[in-house]
Amino acid sequence: MDDDPTGMAAAQLLLVEDDEAIAQTLMVHLHQAGFAVRHERDGALAAGLCAQPIDLLLLDGMLPGVDGWDLCRAFRAAQPQLPILMLSARASEAHRVLGLELGADDYLSKPFSMLELVARVRAQLRRVAQWRAAPAEATPLRLGRFELLPAQRGLLRDSRAVALTLREFDLLHFLMRHPGQAFGREELLARVWGAGFDGYEHTVNSHINRLRAKIEQDPRQPAHLQTVWGLGYRFVANP
Repeated sequence: MDDDPTGMAAAQLLLVEDDEAIAQTLMVHLHQAGFAVRHERDGALAAGLCAQPIDLLLLDGMLPGVDGWDLCRAFRAAQPQLPILMLSARASEAHRVLGLELGADDYLSKPFSMLELVARVRAQLRRVAQWRAAPAEATPLRLGRFELLPAQRGLLRDSRAVALTLREFDLLHFLMRHPGQAFGREELLARVWGAGFDGYEHTVNSHINRLRAKIEQDPRQPAHLQTVWGLGYRFVANP
């Protein structure tokens, strides 16, 4: 992907899907869209691929061996900045929220259109390509015990590295650039995810919860990523 400004050419996707008919349909459309796809149907075997270099993971939520929820957690721990798109027959809000809480960047409920799937894949790859192509910001952002490193999409908390996904970094970066200012969920979706993002407000809640688990001493009583009741969230460096 390094020589392709769109981030699409020769993208390597891993599809973990146990239904062979669904997998074959997905691979046909993804190949037609120009992607290279490796297919794995068994969750336990896929778990052994967590450290393999890939550009995007397509992950079914219900798998034999190791289920998709555990795989999502494992891949996220091994590759914090890997785009993960979960595909699941579980269409309830609770399952969608669970996928996001475990580290998925996006969630599609079955059945879905192939056009929508390809569009979601391209959107995730485009975001990674834009990050790689963007000029590195030389100046870290320091607030209290936190130091954001834009060039690496990294975070130091008390001088210790904290692994963030690209979207977690973008969200924290935005809030830290406006310390003390509260933003509603809809505004955060527009400002961080982009006006064209086809998501919903709990996407913000899930990413906030994930960030709290990483940076707060007690995520249940957050001191830095504070909830502003009736509005949304704000970042406070020195509560």
